[in-house]
Amino acid sequence: MDYIILIIAGIAGIVLGTYLGRRRVIRKSEPFDAAQGKEPEDVKKKRENLEKMRQIFAERDRVANNDIESLLGVSDATATRYLDELEKQGLIRQVGKTGKHVYYEKVGQ
Repeated sequence: MDYIILIIAGIAGIVLGTYLGRRRVIRKSEPFDAAQGKEPEDVKKKRENLEKMRQIFAERDRVANNDIESLLGVSDATATRYLDELEKQGLIRQVGKTGKHVYYEKVGQ
């Protein structure tokens, strides 16, 4: 009898955890409402950092991932995502494939 109660409690815990986990993800991914004028802090920070990167590329011929990391105070992965986004926008291009010899330059140089 004790085993049955433990099994039922375990199943109830799994179901409740799954429900609450999905509920949180849905709330977190709610879109930005321009009508309210409230921009999420992470979106605002990303927009500001991308603008700083555009200024950096205006001042320099070459920029490496490590430069972005140190100038913006972000992680390696975040700097890579930012650089990839500017590359997809057609503002910069990657020179080199992998390693420490990779750098980015403005398109049209």
